[in-house]
Amino acid sequence: MSVFIYDGGLGIVKKSGVGKAVLHQRAMLASVGINTAKNWSEPSGIVHINTVFPDSVFAALRARTMGKKVVYYGHSTEKDFRDSFRGSNYFAPKFKSWIKFCYNLGDIVLTPSEYSKSLLLEYGVKRPIYSISNGVDTDFFSPSRERGAAFRARLGISADEKVVISVGHFMARKGLPDFVALARSLPSVRFIWFGSTDLRLVPKNIRDAITYAPPNLCFFGYISADELRDAYCGADVFAFMSHEETEGIVVLEALACGTPTVLRDIPVYSGWLENGRNVYKARDVYSFSSAISGLLSGALPPLSENGRKTAESRSIRAVGKKLMGIYADAGLLPAAKSAAFTEAAPE
Repeated sequence: MSVFIYDGGLGIVKKSGVGKAVLHQRAMLASVGINTAKNWSEPSGIVHINTVFPDSVFAALRARTMGKKVVYYGHSTEKDFRDSFRGSNYFAPKFKSWIKFCYNLGDIVLTPSEYSKSLLLEYGVKRPIYSISNGVDTDFFSPSRERGAAFRARLGISADEKVVISVGHFMARKGLPDFVALARSLPSVRFIWFGSTDLRLVPKNIRDAITYAPPNLCFFGYISADELRDAYCGADVFAFMSHEETEGIVVLEALACGTPTVLRDIPVYSGWLENGRNVYKARDVYSFSSAISGLLSGALPPLSENGRKTAESRSIRAVGKKLMGIYADAGLLPAAKSAAFTEAAPE
């Protein structure tokens, strides 16, 4: 059996969570012995589609005419489209109708969380919807004092200097203006934002927030996966102030590296991230500042071990097994493969 992961349009989103999710899909399929076809001409029974660009619609229709099963990944919702790029709020209702149309082209729809599944059901997506994590490479993203020290040395950060990092595009939804305010509230702490977006695509309030950020905040830009891993290991706190997510791959990466994490208390984290157990949750700049101050002073425990365990429960291998279970449940596996998986699953 082989799976073809359609890569049309991925060049546009390769630096986003969708791009990472596609890489994870290849890895999780390999982890459970499933080959991935390189193009349409290679034999494959299943086609994964991860984007909602017009070419993806044609890819879904082409797969159907070829007798292949379509697995459409529901990475996007109307809510996480809002407060992103210029004009996104105006187009959000139209985007909602469009993604509903796209997802209904799948034989099944996979979405990263129970929360995003509930949204797609509200939208009227009629295909069977399964929630499954995007996963995280817990072998690659893992705690390391050496890598953390190397990160600090590269950026000229002393051993006793406190560093808080965040990761994401330049968006209000990602909490960028709040991160700027947070940095301003803790002037003795060094803040770093990794990731970037073409400033021509973002609204004025985001450009202004970046322009007038306090001196203790650096917008470092896009960095490689190796560099980001080192940054997680070298940071004292990962603060993720996003207002809306379908899961949050960067949260899993930070937890996998054992980085003490403070994130916004939003519905997507309910049921798997618990305040005071594996993360700290906050609702506004003041409560973020309070939690971070507690972590930096030692008044709050870092929760690193529990955070790492949470990431391990969503490792590439663990999610790969769950994906095979979904394939079997949805009848997408050949009979022999489905029987073999069912027999092996309890182990």
